[in-house]
Amino acid sequence: MKISARLSAVLAASALAVGAFAAAPAGAQPAGATGALAVTPPDISVANVKQHLTDLQSIATANGGNRAHGRTGYKASVDFVKAKLDAAGFTTTLQQFTSSGATGYNLIADWPGGDTNQVVMSGAHLDSVTAGPGINDNGSGSAAILETALTVSRTQYQPTKHLRFAWWGAEELGMVGSKYYLNNLPTADRSKISGYLNFDMIGSPNPGYFVYDDDPTIEQTFKTYFAGIGVPTEIETEGDGRSDHAPFKNAGIPVGGLFSGADYIKTAAQAQKWGGTSGLAFDRCYHASCDTLANINDTGLDRHSDAIAYAVWTLSGGSSTPPSTGKVFENSTDVPIPDGGPGVTSSVTVTGMTGNGPTNLQVGVDIVHPWRGDLKIDLIAPNGTVYGLKTANVSDSAANVQESYSVNATAMAANGTWTLRVQDMFTGDSGYINNFKLTFP
Repeated sequence: MKISARLSAVLAASALAVGAFAAAPAGAQPAGATGALAVTPPDISVANVKQHLTDLQSIATANGGNRAHGRTGYKASVDFVKAKLDAAGFTTTLQQFTSSGATGYNLIADWPGGDTNQVVMSGAHLDSVTAGPGINDNGSGSAAILETALTVSRTQYQPTKHLRFAWWGAEELGMVGSKYYLNNLPTADRSKISGYLNFDMIGSPNPGYFVYDDDPTIEQTFKTYFAGIGVPTEIETEGDGRSDHAPFKNAGIPVGGLFSGADYIKTAAQAQKWGGTSGLAFDRCYHASCDTLANINDTGLDRHSDAIAYAVWTLSGGSSTPPSTGKVFENSTDVPIPDGGPGVTSSVTVTGMTGNGPTNLQVGVDIVHPWRGDLKIDLIAPNGTVYGLKTANVSDSAANVQESYSVNATAMAANGTWTLRVQDMFTGDSGYINNFKLTFP
């Protein structure tokens, strides 16, 4: 379902969250809405969220079947998320800690702008247990807030409050990463976090719709969203205090979040209102090797992802504006690049331009690949003319291609389909096109 079909009722009810913020007591302020919504919260692409999960599954498969603390799969997961956020314009910080004799990492990403004295923070733990790849627990929450953050960038959202996103390490060992973050955050900076939103398991295969009942404003924001799409909710009790919101709550920070259920059994009453199967666990693969891509309910993942975006937009206020420089045409769909295989393409369709292209057409290329020297990259104009952007050079051992190339396109009509073509010329590893965009000055 798209946003136009789902959010009219939600937006009509959004005054509840606004009113709750207006009535908030003095002192540590909850992360309430700052007024009427200046921009419609976006519909989060569940296809994009699923692609992130596919990438996390691939990382686990390539690293012993898991993404656990201290294992190579966890560090690869952090690097994957960080590369996407860096390319999208976030300021990222990799925070290192030690637990159980192994190095762990938290990834913190700040979106530039907004009042840094009022921080709306969203987080999810990125580690799995050692038994499996952890695609629901907690690839689902990690992928959903990643796509929410990328949507912030894609829409050039300008929040009134400051937005921060976090991916925690070693949650499965007792919220180690989030505790480390809070313990090392100065008291003055703690007081600037107006609310922390936690998302731990939101794609359970037999899903429920549970809302944390900690901060009343945050709780009501989520309830308002789900009421607007006709989905009843229940208060989350199964994992209360067992995830990364607990350290924030203990520090006096308002918290809230969503949960689709773990190893508790779905009742007949819950199956009647939510669908699914009574008498079975919400997630039969909880902490097991079968927590794979097959362990995700797409409808539940879609609804929860959209609820996250609704809360982030509602609680931070603000507006969206077009990029400040030039007219941008962008394709952010991931395209796998086969190892030593044929060329693959990502295209954008340019419309609304007059005449031929500029002398300095900017070609933004974001490719995730462990050995960039393998890659040959071309831009193909609408009439088939090929502009060589990068040749393969096997000695170039750096990772990833995150470049903006300048092309003289004055001989080409601006309107039409422009295509980025990428070919891996050597065998040994593979990657994917993360983003391709054209900027007309």
